[in-house]
Amino acid sequence: MQYLDKSGQAVLDAQFCQKVKEASRTNIGRCYQCLTCSLGCPVAFAVDYLPNQIIRMVQLGLKQQALTSSTIWLCASCESCVTRCPNDVDILRLMDTLKEMALRERVEGREKTIAAFHHTFLKSIKQWGRQHELSMLLQFKLKTRDFFSDIDLGIKMLLKGKLKLLPPRFRGSKETRTIFQRIDRELARGEKT
Repeated sequence: MQYLDKSGQAVLDAQFCQKVKEASRTNIGRCYQCLTCSLGCPVAFAVDYLPNQIIRMVQLGLKQQALTSSTIWLCASCESCVTRCPNDVDILRLMDTLKEMALRERVEGREKTIAAFHHTFLKSIKQWGRQHELSMLLQFKLKTRDFFSDIDLGIKMLLKGKLKLLPPRFRGSKETRTIFQRIDRELARGEKT
């Protein structure tokens, strides 16, 4: 899928590559398109662009294509690409950075439910200091408006005690909130520059 302007030219963002490099702290300029990351990717069959193609999009400044790609959301975070890369390009950090940029810029991608799950998962950790499944699932269901697709499974899990009604006490919740506050400050600082 191409993102073209009115004259038929691909839309390029000259600053995009540099922003991604800084945010991910990985030197994607070292990638010389050997395809090792893509050949070892266990989800390559399901994505719209292979990992090496995502890297190339970032290098070329094809921001819209990279941020709307299903690849960044379907990445299994297995680190196969990272361990196999001959130039130590941390593709996993790149994928995570692109996810966060897409969320922050409210980019509508192809994998809307995965993005919604990602958002509610982080919100649950930010709120409770750790993951609370029941509140996260309720927020996810409200966000996606898919209330009844797996209600029978939810009821079974509640009856078996697999979903706790109240979040468990967690000693590190204050520290977790501090981490999220630090990240928010860093993001705010990055947006000002």
